[in-house]
Amino acid sequence: MIKSWKVYILAIISFLVGTSEFVIAGILDLVSKDVGVTIAAAGQLISVYSISYAVGTPILIAATSKLSRRTLMLAALALFFIGNLITVVSTGYPMLVGARVILALCTGVFTVVALTVSAQIAGPGKQGTAIATIMMGFNLSLILGVPVGRVIASTYDWKMIFYGIGLLSFIAMLVILMALPKSQGEANVPLKEQLALLKRPQLLLTLSISFFWMVGYTIIYTFITPFLMNITGMSNGMVSIALFSFGIASLLGAQAGGYGADKLGIPRTLNGSLMIHAAILILMSLFAHTSIAVFPLLLLWSFFAWSTGPIQQVYMISLAPSAAGILLSLNTSFIQLGIAVGAAIGGIVVESFSLQSIGVAGAIGVAIALLPAILSFSMRSQSANGIQSVTSKQ
Repeated sequence: MIKSWKVYILAIISFLVGTSEFVIAGILDLVSKDVGVTIAAAGQLISVYSISYAVGTPILIAATSKLSRRTLMLAALALFFIGNLITVVSTGYPMLVGARVILALCTGVFTVVALTVSAQIAGPGKQGTAIATIMMGFNLSLILGVPVGRVIASTYDWKMIFYGIGLLSFIAMLVILMALPKSQGEANVPLKEQLALLKRPQLLLTLSISFFWMVGYTIIYTFITPFLMNITGMSNGMVSIALFSFGIASLLGAQAGGYGADKLGIPRTLNGSLMIHAAILILMSLFAHTSIAVFPLLLLWSFFAWSTGPIQQVYMISLAPSAAGILLSLNTSFIQLGIAVGAAIGGIVVESFSLQSIGVAGAIGVAIALLPAILSFSMRSQSANGIQSVTSKQ
């Protein structure tokens, strides 16, 4: 029981650091107005965060592999506290960008270490459950953190969110210091060894599924709040309800994706979720001015978008079970890069075309993800047929 509570402590802190990443999308219009930049420029705060996360995390994890895991988590949270403090006292856009870089690096390091430590705490036979518990914390940051952040920002000020996160992160450091034992560092997996996996065509294709899927998703999610308010015409209160419902649907979608992969098979479930995802985004653009239509489409979008994640993870592990940890780490980096590119493309679409066009642009990104998916499944099928042929001859 004590061990399980330690895992839950890490999950709660994961909710905290996850909220710092996701909440920006829910308050983008308020940040834009306060900082004095366009919606498109404010959206690039998400790009900066994701690029820093994707590029910096593997480097920092490799460089600090010999440090005690508790020490590394405490260091990450200390810098996380500083990142939130800079956000609160920021006086302009450049300062805010710097704060997002710091927050991204700290979140990336803490996430990887928390997943590792939770598996160590749980022990054999319970590692999967422990990791799922940590990931649940991140899912809850989307379900609860974003809509609650929207309410706080609308009622008080958007900086109050980061003031609260910073205060709680300081408390989290004290909790980790008292609750978690010291643990040794890990054997270092060189970055060169991790990147060597990208030379395998099928693995690179599979990773590109995550990239394009997230590009399409982020193009519209980055600007979902101004889309719902300015195009659909929802009120502040309705947007908060919509974001909360969106989070619930994402949780259900993730569960359904894992179930579908087991029962219907990975190719059918993954291709189906991508096709439906793309179709829903087109419908959101077509019916953008009708809240009665947009609200259920929003829930369906979240459901099918987030069902892709667990399917991808299962597929990645099936391709190279012995390198599962490295592959999932690379997959996370590709997802973060997709978020960065998606936010950047979304900003270009908003500036060059219209806010309503982001649905169509997002659909194109998701549809592109189908191409590497089809090619990857084809390669897997050919490989399986080749093995069967050799076996039958023997």
